[in-house]
Amino acid sequence: MPNKEIITSANAPQPIGPYSAGVKSGKFVFTAGQIGIDPQTGEVVSGGVEAETRQVMRNLKSILEAAGSSLDSVVKTTVFLRDMGDFAAMNSIYGEFFSQEPPARTTVQVAGLPKGVAVEIEAVAVLP
Repeated sequence: MPNKEIITSANAPQPIGPYSAGVKSGKFVFTAGQIGIDPQTGEVVSGGVEAETRQVMRNLKSILEAAGSSLDSVVKTTVFLRDMGDFAAMNSIYGEFFSQEPPARTTVQVAGLPKGVAVEIEAVAVLP
């Protein structure tokens, strides 16, 4: 059986289905896709793709830190956008969090996202 530890954080939204916010296995941390939900209110933040991306990154940061990792240790992200026309706005905020040595990334446009949000991001990070 693989070594697997479930990761939770009080500073990130709690899963609303049969999945974990994060999983630590070996030298890696895998996060579930995060959307722009404020963990304090349980509501999607207002302000469009920029505000959502900022909240997504905060949520990812909280999960990674709860696992003993950090945004600096992220090696791969996948970004899901409702509209590829939002790419530049998302990328600008994303770049604030990954200003040096950014991870590998895949960005795709999807037909829909939970709660009608504009962006969802998942990450894979290494442990120190």
